[in-house]
Amino acid sequence: MLKASRPAPLDPARIAAVRRPFDEADMFPPSVYHDPAIFAWEAEEIFRHEWRCVGREEETPNVGSYRLLEFAGEQVIISRGEDNVLHAFINACRHRGATLIEGPVDGKPECGTAKKITCPYHAWVYGADGTLLKAKHTENLERFSLDDYGLVPVRCETWQGFVFLTLENDAEPLLSYLDDLATWFDRFDLKSLRCAKREVYDVAANWKILVENYSECYHCPGVHPQLNALTPYDLGEDIPARGWWKGGWQPLVGEAATMGLEHGSHRRPWLEGVTDEDARRIHYFALWPNMLLSLHPDYLMVHVIEPVAPGRSLITCDWYVHPDTLARPDFDFSDAHGFWDQTNRQDWHVCTLQQRGTASSMLPPGRYSELEASVQAFDLMVADRYAAAKIAADEALAAVEALKSEIIATGRDEITGDRFAIKVGLAERTSVDAKAVAKILSPAQMASVSKTSQYEVIRFAWNRAAAA
Repeated sequence: MLKASRPAPLDPARIAAVRRPFDEADMFPPSVYHDPAIFAWEAEEIFRHEWRCVGREEETPNVGSYRLLEFAGEQVIISRGEDNVLHAFINACRHRGATLIEGPVDGKPECGTAKKITCPYHAWVYGADGTLLKAKHTENLERFSLDDYGLVPVRCETWQGFVFLTLENDAEPLLSYLDDLATWFDRFDLKSLRCAKREVYDVAANWKILVENYSECYHCPGVHPQLNALTPYDLGEDIPARGWWKGGWQPLVGEAATMGLEHGSHRRPWLEGVTDEDARRIHYFALWPNMLLSLHPDYLMVHVIEPVAPGRSLITCDWYVHPDTLARPDFDFSDAHGFWDQTNRQDWHVCTLQQRGTASSMLPPGRYSELEASVQAFDLMVADRYAAAKIAADEALAAVEALKSEIIATGRDEITGDRFAIKVGLAERTSVDAKAVAKILSPAQMASVSKTSQYEVIRFAWNRAAAA
């Protein structure tokens, strides 16, 4: 994870308040959801430089297949080359900068097939991989080579069928960025899944409000009574994570087989990799910065949030099933789609209410409830980027050592303030190998901390270093 090149235009004390131990932390001030300067900073420092999901591989299935999109203010072509690999590049000719492939703004489709891309202005010709193949009347130029004037590349990598882009040339490889999230999903074959339904929502709320909303079920009894009846808000566990993601699961109760109308009674074949244990759980994952994955026994739901303005976001929600399930003559997805479309709209309503309420210049920062540790976990990722710095390795290790000494000296059997096991965080945030921390917090040394997991203690120590 690259650190931001400059801090966000926000009082450092407000950032530090979010980074306090959980039971002492403040939420962000309302201005982070409204300030145009903060939104502009996020657009430059987060959304241009982080890996972000932009779709699926099957959207460009054949050699020459292409798709046009806007990514962080840039017009981009994603194309499958002769090597059968996806390539991405800026949709502009290297001669005079003309748009190469016209799209929806010109009344043309956003996808198509072109094994060769010819500039409509001066007819420079490029391959589907962006290589310049032909440029008439350049044969006698000095310092000119076709090899040097291919289309401007954009980093493009894939995971489990999902396509990710970043404009940051120095970004770590995608699989390194995903870290242990990729490991967690290894037993599932998400690449083979196909889209059964799509909804696009235009929501009058800041992108961070939407991720924070996804990160907790504190609101579920009142806002989502149908959901709460299938997966009660106060049941489930968080999943320890090392990378820039967070996740957890909630159990299906009663006779529910999935999340859907009619009490979740509709039964479809399980996804490949689903175990008996998985079949009684709904797993939720938020991948930094704006991708949400909800794994059900029989389908995968994915939200991708695209920030448009401080108070506006576009959300693409896709539902994926196994292609054999999709091809069945009796296939019916209306229960799952109907359930989640209703739930989504309930969420968007309360998110817009938060967006409107936080517009007040009189409103101070709020506090996390005891059920919102996952919200702080996301906010800590935001705070890390806002601060434009990582905690030094020696600070973090010193905090862990100090905590260990405190445990031994006091004999405490519980560490107040961090009752969740969401992120180890040290490997990325401080460049400290998690194994080094494990050596400090050995099982023997942790024996007296019966109610607090090693992950919780590490998080507590990291928060203490962050707040120092």
